[in-house]
Amino acid sequence: MSQSLAGRIAVITGGASGMGAATVREFVAAGATVTLIDRNAEGAQQVADETGTTAIIGDVSDADFCTQTIDQVAATHGRLDVLVNCAGTIHRAAAAGTSDDQWRNIMAVNVDAVFYLSRAAVRHMVAQQSGAIINFGSIWGERGAAGVLAYCATKGAVHQITRAMALDHADQGIRINAVAPGEVETPMISTGRTTTPSAADLQALADATIPIKRLAQPEEIARVVRFLASDEASYLTGAIIPVDGGYTAQ
Repeated sequence: MSQSLAGRIAVITGGASGMGAATVREFVAAGATVTLIDRNAEGAQQVADETGTTAIIGDVSDADFCTQTIDQVAATHGRLDVLVNCAGTIHRAAAAGTSDDQWRNIMAVNVDAVFYLSRAAVRHMVAQQSGAIINFGSIWGERGAAGVLAYCATKGAVHQITRAMALDHADQGIRINAVAPGEVETPMISTGRTTTPSAADLQALADATIPIKRLAQPEEIARVVRFLASDEASYLTGAIIPVDGGYTAQ
């Protein structure tokens, strides 16, 4: 066995930046044919041009878009082997600072999209009796954290979607797992903050909370996603893999 993805047809959401873009690059390097999805048209096309992949621009919180896109990819290539649900957003607030619209938006992007895309994907995977889905959870899907209530709730839901769907399809050749990243050096680490953290701020965060004493790079998460998509992970399903520099081991 190897971690080669040669011949695999993959869809990766959130592919315009951060961990999604790193996963696109990792999959292409491993031989996969990738379609990336993002609502950031400029960023998505830039990654697509760089990697020789196909970009589809759209909103993954829209059920019809998700179904049509998955069906389109499967029809174009004759199959769908891997779905990576990486697209996500964050709202930094406690309950009192979270409006109804903010709650609905983060739920739509972080939870609804995972459900819509996975539901569409498994229909094709069941028919071919093979496939892998990798969801992006978080350390905050297992542990609570102050000031990010909605985000914690969504990632907990992603972890449970992962486990439940894995059990539903375990005997159909479909493996469903999740990565649970810790602090990663991506644009999201600055999203929703009153000030953009400096390099010194980020190092102080790492020193205070992460045993390895540094933030992860997106490529380090992408390599674990590639492993989960590969035949090397043939006996892994329903697992939540922390990639967090030891944070949850504390």
